[in-house]
Amino acid sequence: MSFNTLEFAVFFAVFFVLYWFVTNKHLRVQNALIVVASYIFYGWWDERFLALIAISSAADYAIGLQMGKSENDQVRLRYLWLSLAINLGILGFFKYFNFFLDNLNGVSSLLGMRLDWPMLNIILPVGISFYTLQTLSYTFDVYKRKIEPTRDAIAFFAYVSFFPQLVAGPIERATQLLPQFHRTRKFDYAGAADGARQVVWGLFMKMVIADNIGPYVDANYFNPTDFNQQTIWIMAYLGVVQMYCDFAGYSNIAIGLARILGFDLMKNFDYPLFARNISEFWQKWHISLITWLRDYVIVWLKGMSKWKVARNIFVIFFVAGLWHGADWRYIIWGVGNALWFIPLLIGKRKKYRKPVAHGRILPTFSELLAMFWVVTQFTLVGMMFRGFSLSSSMGVYKQAVNFSAMGVPVIPDWRFVFVIVLFGVEWWQREQDHGMDFTKRNLPGWARWAFYFVVIFLTLFYGGQANDFIYFQF
Repeated sequence: MSFNTLEFAVFFAVFFVLYWFVTNKHLRVQNALIVVASYIFYGWWDERFLALIAISSAADYAIGLQMGKSENDQVRLRYLWLSLAINLGILGFFKYFNFFLDNLNGVSSLLGMRLDWPMLNIILPVGISFYTLQTLSYTFDVYKRKIEPTRDAIAFFAYVSFFPQLVAGPIERATQLLPQFHRTRKFDYAGAADGARQVVWGLFMKMVIADNIGPYVDANYFNPTDFNQQTIWIMAYLGVVQMYCDFAGYSNIAIGLARILGFDLMKNFDYPLFARNISEFWQKWHISLITWLRDYVIVWLKGMSKWKVARNIFVIFFVAGLWHGADWRYIIWGVGNALWFIPLLIGKRKKYRKPVAHGRILPTFSELLAMFWVVTQFTLVGMMFRGFSLSSSMGVYKQAVNFSAMGVPVIPDWRFVFVIVLFGVEWWQREQDHGMDFTKRNLPGWARWAFYFVVIFLTLFYGGQANDFIYFQF
């Protein structure tokens, strides 16, 4: 069940009524409703997936309780390793087993052994990479004594399966989200209204922009030799815009839905396309994943020397690439992102504490060049990420430097103007939470509702088919 479908609209409307008008006086019943609704939502793709999330939830709930009974750090560490073995074992089998076998067969063939072990027909469960990290954050935080183990199984199962962010994040920390299931929630009109605005903006990003430019970008990667060099580059840049609008759109919807239900989720995108260097970019893009890797992986690697910082960056992006999928494209993409940090490590890295053009309407020319270069850096590695296969991506790279294929660029139809609208609105709102944040401040009622009507109309009229979100495959 995807956010951009009629089924979800009906599902959420029914859930909203039950949540705020039937179960609102009983916290545990309300949390139980969240669990039931989340399992229905998740099982909509394939009911067989439910067993996996239930096993992960039950295992880490029990492991957390056992950790809490011991003050012996060695005993607690053994329970942490058990949690890692269970969760990463499940993730590894479903996501990486065939990748491992395929590469093992390839290496054995090069060595003249020819193992030829058959691939298994494994279906990748939707969102498994996301909820695995979320439940692991609980056992990590209990181990580090950052949070007391919960005895409320219903609250814990709700924390792991919370449907607004279950299949594509943001990846929450137990210290931040789990306590919210222990507190009584009261309907807050202002918060719910702001959440609804964020949902509308997220749907606009996904359905009007990402889904409309997606077919053009797909064609670029299916048959790159059909396009001239200039068109290849335009489509490569649009591929980054598509990926941003698709994933940030999902995050906006998830955060907005959670606010309607009285929960606060972390910000996952902070206008990354306006970053001035690659370090700032990765402080603004998929924030929940990068900070999770920093807090739970890099924390085990000691040292802050320049070499060790470089090592940590490499580890973060190598793991981030592998986390995205069992494909060499993603690993190369991760390493490529890490390599962009080398000039910053060699030179003096500038840290930005305020958004670009803070207090000004327009950026300076140097800021504009810096932002363009950062987007170009991400586009260059993004060509590897966005391809359908390694050969597909390499075909795009080859055509991008084929100077004999120069020509007049092919621009998508007039709907391309929506990309310009997006950049205009997000530039205007770059210091706010989301693109429609301005409508709650000093705007006449008629103007606010007129803007809502236009955005909703465009979303419904140009939304097209209910395409899946790109990150569902991860």
